[in-house]
Amino acid sequence: MTEEINNCIKELQNGNLILYPTDTVWGIGCDATNENAVKKVYELKKREDSKALICLVAHQAMLERHVAMVPDAAYDIMDLAEKPTTIVFDEPKGVAKNLIADDNTLAIRVASDKFCQYLINNFGRPIVSTSANISGEPTPRQFKEISEEILKGVDYVVNLQDKNQNPSPSSIIKLSNDGQVKVIRE
Repeated sequence: MTEEINNCIKELQNGNLILYPTDTVWGIGCDATNENAVKKVYELKKREDSKALICLVAHQAMLERHVAMVPDAAYDIMDLAEKPTTIVFDEPKGVAKNLIADDNTLAIRVASDKFCQYLINNFGRPIVSTSANISGEPTPRQFKEISEEILKGVDYVVNLQDKNQNPSPSSIIKLSNDGQVKVIRE
């Protein structure tokens, strides 16, 4: 696993795209602070950059570095969630501008998967995580369902194809600084 993490870090540092197993489905990832790398993700997915992407952090301290204010409710949601839960926060900071939605929000998840945590921790910055499919096509549930176009479009594929045997996308909750809570995806 150490070799895979080192290979990923090298690619991420060079602004390249990786295909990696997350705590949900297989994801296309890049350095969330690199605008050109984020642009490559949108191009590969054939997705408008007005449709924001999710970004993963290794722990709550990293989350706090990239959001102006983490509402108290966010900590409760993270502690109590029974499955991976992505939270849309107001006023993100320190990430690529083209990762931030038009309403100045960013979807962030604290990774619960050990591989992701090690990778992000060792990289030292958030990593983009978006499903490994062309926009509008079904989300691949397993590695073998990932299209050739995606496999060829990334710079590095993590060699852990046996991970994630029964994955599902994360829940998404929008948590505004004014206390409003909205479930976007259960």
